[in-house]
Amino acid sequence: MTLKVNKKLFFKIHSWIGIKLSILFFIVCFSGTLATLSHEMDWLFIPEIRAIPQKEVASRNHILENLKEEYPNGKVTYWMRSEEPYLCDIIYMDDGISGKTYVLANPYTGKIQGSANLTFQRFFRDLHYFLFIPFQIGNFTVLIFGFLLFISMVTALVFYKKWWKKLFKIQTGKGSLVFYRSLHRLVGLWSIPFTIVFSVTGMWYFMERANIGNLGSAVNPRYPDVNTPKNVDSVANISYSIDYDKAVAIAEQEILNFKVGSIAPSENRKDVIYLRGNSDVSLVRQRANRVYIDPNTYKVLKVQNANKISTLMWFNDIADPLHFGYWGGLATKIIWFFAGLGISSLVLSGIWITLKRKRIKQKNEGTKVMGAWKYANWVFFAIILFFMYAIIITKYRASLKSVFIISIGWSIFIALGYYIFVYRLNKIISLREFRK
Repeated sequence: MTLKVNKKLFFKIHSWIGIKLSILFFIVCFSGTLATLSHEMDWLFIPEIRAIPQKEVASRNHILENLKEEYPNGKVTYWMRSEEPYLCDIIYMDDGISGKTYVLANPYTGKIQGSANLTFQRFFRDLHYFLFIPFQIGNFTVLIFGFLLFISMVTALVFYKKWWKKLFKIQTGKGSLVFYRSLHRLVGLWSIPFTIVFSVTGMWYFMERANIGNLGSAVNPRYPDVNTPKNVDSVANISYSIDYDKAVAIAEQEILNFKVGSIAPSENRKDVIYLRGNSDVSLVRQRANRVYIDPNTYKVLKVQNANKISTLMWFNDIADPLHFGYWGGLATKIIWFFAGLGISSLVLSGIWITLKRKRIKQKNEGTKVMGAWKYANWVFFAIILFFMYAIIITKYRASLKSVFIISIGWSIFIALGYYIFVYRLNKIISLREFRK
């Protein structure tokens, strides 16, 4: 008995995902694409974040002294040493009054080169991570697209006959609709490996955040407890009194060829100093190597060695490098960037093909292609903008210049969308009718 596949059904599913959820789908894909090179955007547009690589790095305690002079009443909440040697350390500061500031410290000279309230990296990561929508609604909205991206790929391969023989096939000379449909399929085929990577890691993130099968708890171990000495102020800020050089030296003795990258210092004497970084284990993110140190005695309380983690934790720690493509440095980030552009273009070309095909059949009825879903997309887009402006203004205290640049970016996005999918398409259809 031969199982007959209903290819029309698979085509409808594929089209529904790409058309009904088009605006959201594109924002999720394109924001992730830009996030892959967001550090490089910071280097390009924020001169204060640039550093000239040198053989020796400055003492972290020396950087701390310079930090104290600039921010005498500040509190260090996180100290990130970039894996890109041409970027400054980013030190998260909180003065308790105006909020968080990203301080840019040269890792080679120790000089405090400036500060920023919002970076390209933070903006695009937040947009891709949770669309700026709070209460985890945004998080799960984005993560659901991991499943939808995978379904979209599988359904396309089912209804596209003998796709493995068409990896180099593109049709020309038969009109723009045939050409773009052929190009859409060709880009889709060559994007398959990256589509699998992006969708599978996205589904993994969903299961981790939803704690399905206790996954989230299993791969995110709890911090060890600290025995706080008696007769001391256990809640006072000690981030300026920590001996960072000593903590780093102790941590790097715990794991073979371990180089500390980021540090989450103790905010008080009840919290651990949490250090993470890279070792000889390739592909995994910095969090795969963790060392927890008592801030009172500098005793090592707990060590997580990437060489000794479980298979489940290993999968969890390769998800980020694979998803964003930074596992091989700038070269792989550039490859991932163009792969992301390809997948983003599939959303746009799919919309264009569907709209044109529909309007050829039913002139002046283009708005019926998406129906109520068109308005649902734009309502959700308006919600994203509302929360985005609320967060970047209140939480990040973005400058007027930053708000203006972000607004210009969204304006260009809307204008291009209108020009391509409304004005230009209507003009093409009208010209076609005139020639008849």
